[in-house]
Amino acid sequence: MKTTISKLHSYKNSKKITMITAYDALFAKIFDNEVDTILVGDSLNMSFFGENDTLTATLEQMIYHTKAVCNGAKNAYIIADMPFGSYSTPNKGLESAIKIFKETKADAVKLEGGEEKAEVIKLLTDNGVAVVGHIGLMPQSSRSEGGYKVKGKNEKSINKVLKDAKAVEEAGAVMLVVEGVIEDVTKKITEMLTIPVIGIGAGRYTDGQVLVWSDMLGFFDEFKPKFVKRYLNGATITKEAVKNYVKEVENGQFPTQKEIY
Repeated sequence: MKTTISKLHSYKNSKKITMITAYDALFAKIFDNEVDTILVGDSLNMSFFGENDTLTATLEQMIYHTKAVCNGAKNAYIIADMPFGSYSTPNKGLESAIKIFKETKADAVKLEGGEEKAEVIKLLTDNGVAVVGHIGLMPQSSRSEGGYKVKGKNEKSINKVLKDAKAVEEAGAVMLVVEGVIEDVTKKITEMLTIPVIGIGAGRYTDGQVLVWSDMLGFFDEFKPKFVKRYLNGATITKEAVKNYVKEVENGQFPTQKEIY
């Protein structure tokens, strides 16, 4: 049965929400029915395109990958990331979000920013677009901030994150992703808001968790963020399988009688 935002809202304070990224139909189909929500994240720009950050991802790329995910997942609630530059003004954000909604079957879009993006969020929600907010450590701001910096370490940062969370909810967001924020601060946010709060590197007290699938399954092994738990050594297992394939081809073990017509 298709997961709706109403169902996700009903989980607040009762059931932890599970979210994972996906970028294609194959993995979306595998993840579907296992998790509540799938995020088509602009993290694909790093994990699968080999860039150092997410900033060069385009709206066309996000639409392409969202279409693929929607083809594979029929029941999970699907969220499409709005890439850097696609919501620099409220009107541009609305134009981009409408394009995503028209060309894909995404249930919501996600955009980064707190108080400064409240006007964008409100315009989108007023026009029938469900928005998931994203505050704290915002990957699209990493270049301007000089790296990925954890938030909530001092009073100024705490106040900023709390104000951002409230502004996003008041603007009409249906959910909020909080990334890279000190656990105690995220706990306050989760208790303060009526919408579900999803954490990534934000501690144990959120309404749910999200991880990038290639991090969680060990396929992206160049580095491992502190907040990631690897549930599989995917890269190692895959390399071993490929080595076995190459070995069998080279020594004539593959194909066998079973694999020929």
